[in-house]
Amino acid sequence: MVRWVEALGITSILAISATAWAGGVSLKDPTGDDNGPGSYVYPTDGVYKPGSFDITSFSAEDKGSDVIFKVSVRSKIEDPWDSKSWQGNGFSLQFPQIYIDMDHKDNSGFCDGLPGMNIRFKKDACWEKVVLISPQARQRLQSEVSQKAGKLKAGVVIPKTTRVDGKTLIAIVKASDLGGAIKPGWGYAVVMQSNEGYPDSKEILTRKVNEYAGQHRFGGGSDYSCDPHVIDMIMSPGAGAGDEVKAQHEALKFKCDANGGGSLVELPMVYP
Repeated sequence: MVRWVEALGITSILAISATAWAGGVSLKDPTGDDNGPGSYVYPTDGVYKPGSFDITSFSAEDKGSDVIFKVSVRSKIEDPWDSKSWQGNGFSLQFPQIYIDMDHKDNSGFCDGLPGMNIRFKKDACWEKVVLISPQARQRLQSEVSQKAGKLKAGVVIPKTTRVDGKTLIAIVKASDLGGAIKPGWGYAVVMQSNEGYPDSKEILTRKVNEYAGQHRFGGGSDYSCDPHVIDMIMSPGAGAGDEVKAQHEALKFKCDANGGGSLVELPMVYP
């Protein structure tokens, strides 16, 4: 009986630790779904190696005055454009954005994604903060946000430190920039984009998804601004199960009208 109870307790702890615990959260994402709504393909240049944008896991953990965010992908993170030469953070391609809903109230916070993402959030999943894990130097990132984010810049959080460890991007954020420590009930939308060093004048470092792939353009989308520029994202419940692939494809499914316009997709959050 004692052994059964102990085993049950251990099993319960493991189940909880896969999603949330006091002062932290951990989510998983299935592999092989780095194709947005199911149709996206990588650019043709060899630097965009298979799995480079395929999220496998995400975590956030309180560490006193800091919160450490981690986003892992399927392949080793490389720096083909030598970001260190432009005061970057040791990687070149990935640009994950972590949107956080802190109150789970309808139309509370910001419902639009950052300029260039071509996304919105469902009315009960609007966000208060977004953490940017960018290869760009802090000064460049601050400049982009200041010039292009408009009212959304009030919710943008730029890490004090960003670095790479193998297949994982690590961002250290001041807890005060989030308004305090991680709280139960927060929702997370972890979306993967690609860094673009020469973005559109109204977009924040966004690499576009076009109808056809090019050397430095994803394909399978649209040449207009009606498709989400999201290559992968974590879907509820964040367990990494196969049904989350279908959920992602549905969430990112876009439709353009005859003139190339259309309503932006509305994304959900994961509430561990």
